Amino acid sequence: MLTRIAWRNVWRNKVRSLILLSSIAMGIWAGIFILSFSWGMSIQYVNMAIHGQVSHIQLHHPEFKTDKKIIYSIADASDIVHAIQKMEGVKAASGRVIVSGMISSPTSGAAARVSGVDPEQENSVTGMADNVIEGDFFKSDKRNQILIGEKLANKLKVKLNHKVVLTLQDINGNITAGAFRITGIYQTRNSTLDELNVYVRTSELSSLLDLEVGNLQEIAVLLNDNSYLTTAYDSIRSEFPELLVEDWKTLSPELRLVIDSFSQTMYLFISIILLALTFGIINTMLMAVLERYHELGILMAIGMNKFSVFMMIMLETLYLAIIGGICGLLLAYVTIHLLGNTGIDLSAFAAGLSSYGMDTMVYPALPDNQYLKIFGMIFIAAILSAIYPAYKALKLNPVQAIRKI
Repeated sequence: MLTRIAWRNVWRNKVRSLILLSSIAMGIWAGIFILSFSWGMSIQYVNMAIHGQVSHIQLHHPEFKTDKKIIYSIADASDIVHAIQKMEGVKAASGRVIVSGMISSPTSGAAARVSGVDPEQENSVTGMADNVIEGDFFKSDKRNQILIGEKLANKLKVKLNHKVVLTLQDINGNITAGAFRITGIYQTRNSTLDELNVYVRTSELSSLLDLEVGNLQEIAVLLNDNSYLTTAYDSIRSEFPELLVEDWKTLSPELRLVIDSFSQTMYLFISIILLALTFGIINTMLMAVLERYHELGILMAIGMNKFSVFMMIMLETLYLAIIGGICGLLLAYVTIHLLGNTGIDLSAFAAGLSSYGMDTMVYPALPDNQYLKIFGMIFIAAILSAIYPAYKALKLNPVQAIRKI
């Protein structure tokens, strides 16, 4: 009986109830959508970093990470690459010769991170061929080809088929240099890395550095998906205990922070929104209690105990908060599902986004378990917002309330 009375009381003032329900629903929808947009950007940033930069797992000589000298090489790395490619969950693996040096043109020079790669292996890990905007990704058999980023090409004032000179330090500590012809210019969504990274063939870079053929500084491993990370990581570590094996969470702590901090960010953000909505609910229900001061006094005078009055006001508040919250959750779910398929185009901010290594298309997303957590927060907020109006109703004096006009 009490629940039916409370339900009818909610709709006695339909306009006020609908306005409150709408404000709750829109507040929840806006909060969840902003969270989904942020989560979509975060996931996209992490995936782009994994597929374009760090990969899921990397192997190095134990000393290479602390002292970037090419003498710290992985011996017989080609055999290790082939062995890793056969492991469960591994999509591709690529070996690299990594060295820092200078790249210069007739008009300018710049620092460069030179990667000696096997074109087929590297493309299977990073998809670099798809990023080439001019020329190709080592398709011809010509010697001394080099692939550079568009931003670096503009800095050096060079174009396709122009020559550049790489100045490096070989394995014996001697300064060596080699001329390379630009056969490809690439552009990724990270303009900062485009200005730094250049690619040549492994064999040609090894020859220039006087490095033994088959010795590499880095092996990058791309998995079918992140669910294989723990299994593949453990398998590679047990198979090659003499090497330093690191997953992407260790290689790039900022990426791990993005994922790990999301739940805390969600709780904080939704709590702020619910706090604002709570004040609105309390204000509305206080108005409803004051308007029914005379009515509540009569109910208590004819026998309704204070606990029943308290529960009636509590139920009215809970009905409004929970219905509004559910409507907001449903609206957010539909919006995120639709935009998660079509994406949101941010091409107008392409220049700024590329400097942070982010794509211009954002696909909002939110894990399903987060909806349940948010609903739980809404339910708690509804109870808290119902207590004070119900307490005010509990404190009224029936005799004074009946006399009140």
